[in-house]
Amino acid sequence: MAIRQVEYSVGGSMQKGGFEDLDCYKLSLQLMVNAHEIASKLPAHEKYDLADQICRASKSTSANIAEGYGRHHWLDALRFYYIARGSLNETINHLIAARTLAYIEQNLFEELYQLARQCERALNGYIAYVNKRKEGQELFGNRSLRDDQETYQIESERQPE
Repeated sequence: MAIRQVEYSVGGSMQKGGFEDLDCYKLSLQLMVNAHEIASKLPAHEKYDLADQICRASKSTSANIAEGYGRHHWLDALRFYYIARGSLNETINHLIAARTLAYIEQNLFEELYQLARQCERALNGYIAYVNKRKEGQELFGNRSLRDDQETYQIESERQPE
């Protein structure tokens, strides 16, 4: 099995204009597709263990990059990019496990490992870029967004007995 390249289009156009244009997203998507191919070839007894985990971790990486991109405050966005980086490292761990258990060949493992590390470098670069720009700071200040009120009032239509 060779590393598969990812291609998709929207309305016949390859230009997206959003998170889809980020190198870290493109690489994480490519890693996710290849992780799913590996998962489909794992032994049946790994279906609900390693196969499931590698699929979830690889999907989480690209999903958190996309979610972070949609946040308006840089600190809120960074939180999702850090989660994406954690999921990426979890994916790398599962690739190491698949190789250690001799489920994938060494040459395929090395290609996917290099792809994952390339994705990590791109994500780290994007994190540094977001951290430098600090978008949303003028509007929201220099702290994470959260509710100021700690307790909530919930009214019930139920009458006390």
